[in-house]
Amino acid sequence: MAAIKDYDSDVEIKWCPGCGNFGILDAMKDALFNLDISPEKILIISGIGQAAKTPHYLKCNLFHALHGRALPLATGAKIANHGLTILVNSGDGDCYGEGGNHFIHAVRRNIDITLLVHNNKVYGLTKGQASPTSDEGMVTKMQSEGVISETFNPLSVALSLGAGFVARGFSGKTGHLSRIIQEGIKHKGLSLIDILQPCVSFNHLNTFDWYRKRVWDLFEEGYVPDDFNKAMELAGMWGDKIPIGIIYQKEKPSYTDKIHKLKEGALVSGKYLPEKVQRVIESL
Repeated sequence: MAAIKDYDSDVEIKWCPGCGNFGILDAMKDALFNLDISPEKILIISGIGQAAKTPHYLKCNLFHALHGRALPLATGAKIANHGLTILVNSGDGDCYGEGGNHFIHAVRRNIDITLLVHNNKVYGLTKGQASPTSDEGMVTKMQSEGVISETFNPLSVALSLGAGFVARGFSGKTGHLSRIIQEGIKHKGLSLIDILQPCVSFNHLNTFDWYRKRVWDLFEEGYVPDDFNKAMELAGMWGDKIPIGIIYQKEKPSYTDKIHKLKEGALVSGKYLPEKVQRVIESL
């Protein structure tokens, strides 16, 4: 069995002191340890942003992608080797902004990956302009008169697209977040975990204290996440009461389950036959 320290990387962490990303990193280590998934069996893919640095700080297989392009790479990796445990670390701008179209279709395909979105409601790496999830009226360096666009709600969007696992976590509750991540990894299909992650440098509205006064633990309530209409209601809640936990879960076939060739085994374990490849090339 792996130990917690087995997931530690020797790369120096470059996040700001007090950053909400530290809690997410700790929760990921705890989740992987409790599930006893050894580092060599994990692939973590990320895009661009502070959230995307996360796999650098873990001992694992990793791929650092272009801005907003982590999900198509994760899809290709899962098709090539569907036995791998694949996680994606992305920010709210990276996933819901630049990667918004990929987000929609990854949910629609139900690819078997765990998507961890570090939602700090601002662009942290590029110094604090509004992101798709910034609250309407929020003042930033770029939006000096306040954000005028409506806030993007990833949970309700994912639910409307038929997502089978939709959850929200808070990086200030590491043990709670670890539990959500564990359940997300065990779920067969795409697991969206939108994580409230305070940015101590550029978002002085949605702080740790702001969230602690508002988060509502669905685990403590004994909530059963099998009612779609109730899930949509919870997904729309924001303000004085913000639900955290698994909001909706329903098992259904994943994308790779529907590819008959993969029943014979992973593509990466197949024989490479150069003559067949050459015939295909010549036929084009």
